[in-house]
Amino acid sequence: MSTTINLSKFTKPRSYYIWVGVFILVILLIAGAFYYATQKVEYIWRWNRVPIYFIYQDEIEIISDIDGDIESVKKDGDDAVVTVKGLHKVESYVVPADGLKVAVGGYVYGGESLAEYKQWKPGLLIIGLWLTLKISVIATIGGILIGVIGGLTRISSNPALKGLTIIYVELIRGSPLMVQILIWYFVLGTVINDVLAAYGLGRLPAFWYGAASLACFAGAYVTEIVRAGIQSIHRGQTEAARSLGMSYAQSMRYIILPQALRRILPPLAGQFISLIKDSSLLGIIAIRDLTKAAREIVSASLQPFEVYLLLGALYLVLTFSLSMLVQYMERRMAIQ
Repeated sequence: MSTTINLSKFTKPRSYYIWVGVFILVILLIAGAFYYATQKVEYIWRWNRVPIYFIYQDEIEIISDIDGDIESVKKDGDDAVVTVKGLHKVESYVVPADGLKVAVGGYVYGGESLAEYKQWKPGLLIIGLWLTLKISVIATIGGILIGVIGGLTRISSNPALKGLTIIYVELIRGSPLMVQILIWYFVLGTVINDVLAAYGLGRLPAFWYGAASLACFAGAYVTEIVRAGIQSIHRGQTEAARSLGMSYAQSMRYIILPQALRRILPPLAGQFISLIKDSSLLGIIAIRDLTKAAREIVSASLQPFEVYLLLGALYLVLTFSLSMLVQYMERRMAIQ
């Protein structure tokens, strides 16, 4: 009897398998239609050139800065020390022994190669992917901090805090992100960099203004998500916590926010998935994110289809990974 019950857990109705077959059929039809379309397009596909946009082997030359004779070449393991004796000075260069192109007694001119070697370097897509990932993480952390603070002030009884938060949320949500990025870089960035330069602190690169604009943009939406999550918790729990002697901050920290977090995780995930895609706008302030790197590759290689298909796949990897992480966190919280 128990065996029958256990086996019944793994059996499904026939209609389930029929719909699985329908799902597979639809996927195959879409893939077939896409393949057919690619064959009908008058375009020469060059997928063999794609790997160099991820990683490539660069030839690096070590150049002599002066004219002179090769006075000595001393090998030290895999390296060699080449000494060039010029008319007024002597210079030494550490070069790979396997890549030597000169010998003792030879003569080199300034700008002439002493040795060369090959080195693996990341391609433009990997550089852009890393920058997009880095700026998205920073903007996400900033957006969460702004959103949590904004959510608490949004429900505050203090009219000044509540009013300023409402104005911030409505301004950010009511204006295009591109305009906000330009304001951060050309207006706020100019003022901040002038102040920093006046105190001898240097200038902030565009990267930080791009991250700040994304964090500020995401923070407005997270503010409303946090507010809705907090207000979804029954008011009686706050009153119970206060009756136990907890302060407002303690009741929020230990009672309300942990419960609200479980409810706001899905909309938060959607917001930060959108944030990753919104980072593609940062190319307008010369940040070489993933999208700008792809545009540079297309301009140089004239391979728009391969590069943009790869671009879409890389964004899908980032967003899908974040989605899986959030689902894992939801399961963990449900267990607790």
